[in-house]
Amino acid sequence: MSIAPTLSVVIPVYNEEQVLPTLFARLYPALDALAVSYEIVFVNDGSRDRSAALLRQQFQRKPKQTRVVLFHANFGQHSAVMAGLAYARGAYVITLDADLQNPPEEIGKLLAKLEEGFDYVGTIRQQRQDVLWRRVLSKGVNKIREWITPVRITDQGCMMRGYARSIVTALNETREVNTFIPALASLYAMRPIEVPIAHEERYAGQSKYSLYSLIRLNFDLVTGFSVVPLQLFSMVGMAVSAFSALLVVYLFVRRLLVGPEAEGLFTLFGLVFFFIGLALFGIGLLGEYVGRIYAQVRERPRYLVEAVLETPPEASPAPPIPEEAAR
Repeated sequence: MSIAPTLSVVIPVYNEEQVLPTLFARLYPALDALAVSYEIVFVNDGSRDRSAALLRQQFQRKPKQTRVVLFHANFGQHSAVMAGLAYARGAYVITLDADLQNPPEEIGKLLAKLEEGFDYVGTIRQQRQDVLWRRVLSKGVNKIREWITPVRITDQGCMMRGYARSIVTALNETREVNTFIPALASLYAMRPIEVPIAHEERYAGQSKYSLYSLIRLNFDLVTGFSVVPLQLFSMVGMAVSAFSALLVVYLFVRRLLVGPEAEGLFTLFGLVFFFIGLALFGIGLLGEYVGRIYAQVRERPRYLVEAVLETPPEASPAPPIPEEAAR
């Protein structure tokens, strides 16, 4: 078997043909400058453009440093990262987006911390180049997540993160279908740390994360690491039930004292609609947890790999034959 590299860089790719040539031009020199053995594991997540062809060409140019995992279809960024972690061989693994918002030149910062003995290296984007609504939403979600889960991540939306081999092994052994990889890694880590890194505008193309995708991602984060939302809603339900009972008693007594009234009809409608909306929210929240159970018990594969482009491992030299055996 060939010797495992010191560093593996895992990059999920989905419809990034406009970015890949520039990514190649910046990524390989940045890793060469680190003076360590490395491999880059690209995971093509069912791209519909020329991304797969460009990855094949890059593998032919640098077969020793490049591995390409080709998915059979689009399975999502989470599955692509998990596949990259499964195929990565390095003692240290760093995940990176293909859009160049996190400069490849910052990889050295994370590698230095991993070599110091930290097993998980999170990142904090400095001077974020995202639109205002994304920054505001991110800060709000961070506050909520810190309040109701044990996960402590300053910047949960940054893809560039570093993992020691022990953390990668633990992630690969995790059988949860839906989870938030950085949050899970931070809980597994014995010596976590966060470092500031630069942040740039997306080089080309459009972000694959819509507002809906971000909301779904945060639902997975909250429901995957805490049952506090269910507990809070239970307490809210008890309070609403008590308030509703008092309201019924009040309306009954008022009818006996004042008689039939029509003036408060719309107020009553407003209260009923509020309670109905609250009940629907609770049903949806419960559905999130039930949906996670449903996805887990089906035991479908996270992804299907169509092909893996990699250099065959070098055969180990045969041991010398003793002279007695040769005779």
